[in-house]
Amino acid sequence: MNRLKFLTLFLLSVLSLTVIPACSTENAKRESTGEYFDDTVLTTKIKSTFLGDSRLKMLDINVKTFKGTVQISGFVDTQKEADRAVQLARTIKGVKAVNNRLIVKP
Repeated sequence: MNRLKFLTLFLLSVLSLTVIPACSTENAKRESTGEYFDDTVLTTKIKSTFLGDSRLKMLDINVKTFKGTVQISGFVDTQKEADRAVQLARTIKGVKAVNNRLIVKP
């Protein structure tokens, strides 16, 4: 019985040393299910905010979120519209950063 306990503890120790470090390394190109869900919620909130703003609701603005960083892209008529979109996106709780890829039409 003592040998069995020792062997079990030994195997659990070895397993924990190999599995736990692999789980704790963060991969910058992938996100967990929870992070994906959080990003989807952020994207939806930002799009809803844009639709609720009379200056932005008719514009074609794309919103993508990855690990709390939001990228907005598309075409706008004026720099004021681009600035307004960035400002509104930054007000959403959970947004860590906003990358502005909006292009002002000539």
